[in-house]
Amino acid sequence: MKEIVVISGKGGTGKTSITASFAKLGAEEIVVADCDVDAADMHLVMSPEVIHTEDYYSGFVAKIDENKCTQCGACIDTCQFDAISPEFNINQYKCEGCSYCSEICPTHAIKMQELCIGQYFISKSRMNNYLIHAKLGIGADNTGKLVAMVKKEARKIAEANNLNTILVDGSPGIGCPVLSSLTGANLVCIVTESSLSGFHDLQRVYEVAKRFKLKACCIINKHDLNTKLTKQIEDYLEKEGIIHLANLPYMANFSDAMVEGKTIVEKENTIHSQLIKDSWQKIKEIVV
Repeated sequence: MKEIVVISGKGGTGKTSITASFAKLGAEEIVVADCDVDAADMHLVMSPEVIHTEDYYSGFVAKIDENKCTQCGACIDTCQFDAISPEFNINQYKCEGCSYCSEICPTHAIKMQELCIGQYFISKSRMNNYLIHAKLGIGADNTGKLVAMVKKEARKIAEANNLNTILVDGSPGIGCPVLSSLTGANLVCIVTESSLSGFHDLQRVYEVAKRFKLKACCIINKHDLNTKLTKQIEDYLEKEGIIHLANLPYMANFSDAMVEGKTIVEKENTIHSQLIKDSWQKIKEIVV
């Protein structure tokens, strides 16, 4: 089974729009996993119909049994995170789930309760492929674990339907969700832009990909905004052995497609459409 992960060092490079275009081109031959669980948005373009929803639990939060609590204050004195109020209520956003309060409570009034941090969904998109996506709860962490769960479910769906390609939309940046997205990948496609921050973060995220010993390719979006910087990015790609897939110009039809809830490849006879189609073909040849 092949995993293609699309990432960017920063937000706003067009990563998700390009990934959605790849999803359209791959159609029913691929399973799509939206691993940007902190701000999942692939569903906005893919218009999926949810066929299965499941709560995701990770970590613990303290729970006080009012019938057993004598309000001695031992838990308040020992909590290092100020998660217990003078009224003996637990603030779940401050509680780190360390269970120390539960251990020192003389009446055993505090129990540790497994915490639901979000949900993940198995859906069928309008593109006739499966989309595995998730929604992280407000203030929740452990996003790397939720990303791993999304990828695990994507593999299950792929195996059950005899599909051998998983397309992953990763998170921006270089944090835990990105590391989890890259685990088990066969190819990483980096989407960058012709800006100083885009170039800087391209270098950062590629250093992460190198740690995973991953083959990498790159698309430079909005390349014509700064042609001098684009040349520097191209030189960097050549130096590092990163496959340069395409340069996409800055044009309004990209955002027009998003407003319409479509991918750019659904707007025929555009420069973007042909360049992304060519890029997808190159990617398929690389991962064979």
